[in-house]
Amino acid sequence: MAAAPTAVRTPAPARSARYADLPVLAAAAVWGSSYLAAKGITTAQTVVAVLVLRFAIVLPVLAVVGRRRLRALSVAQWRGAGLLGLVLSGIFLLETYGVVHTSATNAGLIISLTMIFTPLAEAAVTRTAPSRGFLAAAGLSVLGVVLLTQGGGFTAPSLGDLLMLLAALARTAHVLLMARVPAVRGADALSLTTVQLGAATAVFAVLAAAPGTGPAPWSVAAGFGAGEWAGLLFLAVFCTLFAFAVQMWAVRRTSPSRVSLLLGTEPVWAAAVGIALGGERLGALGLLGAVLVLAGTAWGRRASGRDRTD
Repeated sequence: MAAAPTAVRTPAPARSARYADLPVLAAAAVWGSSYLAAKGITTAQTVVAVLVLRFAIVLPVLAVVGRRRLRALSVAQWRGAGLLGLVLSGIFLLETYGVVHTSATNAGLIISLTMIFTPLAEAAVTRTAPSRGFLAAAGLSVLGVVLLTQGGGFTAPSLGDLLMLLAALARTAHVLLMARVPAVRGADALSLTTVQLGAATAVFAVLAAAPGTGPAPWSVAAGFGAGEWAGLLFLAVFCTLFAFAVQMWAVRRTSPSRVSLLLGTEPVWAAAVGIALGGERLGALGLLGAVLVLAGTAWGRRASGRDRTD
């Protein structure tokens, strides 16, 4: 479950770029394992409460670290970041409800379709046709998802699979808004992420206070044992604070494209962790689907990169 994208920086020397690779791969591994971690501490009734707790741990740290830069934001930047935060809240709700109703492996692989959906949506907005290679890669990825969700035989996709598909579409909308909302284009990355997470946390808090959305966050926290607290702290500290810090550090020492390529290994880690630690099984069709999703997204990423340089 990835954090908000970081700002674009100028590429640095090759040695520095290689030095940055290992922490970025660690961030990708952390995000890939976040699906199993979220699945382990969340039920359909506690999704909102867990989200409140997760970001209540993170937000004060980010606010304190970036307080000076937060004060430097203009009203328009606050408004734009707040809008992005509303979209981000939808992403986290869809992802968390989705992973409760499907496997961690499926969740990580289906969400990787964002890498296909984003260039397609960008092409539609800019009215530029994607290359045949990219369209072929997109078709391969979609076929892979179909097979992935039918590992036990051809049936209707699960509710969780559909929610993860919607989350991938919501991530696409978030990326496009990040690029097209004028007020946030030049905003400081730390401040932008803090405001977004603050807006998302406000949405979760309002939902938690509404009747029928499950138990209150403090009652869920009171019922957590050591294992649940470890999972929650992992999501908050490693999947949000650590991963965001690595992004900020890496894009200053390497290129955004290199960082994106390494972070694109997230679904590989999600599948590996789900199978190795979660005891999940894909079956022959599911395994073939997983391979096609990974191959299609890698091919599509390369084809999209070539399109931008043509």
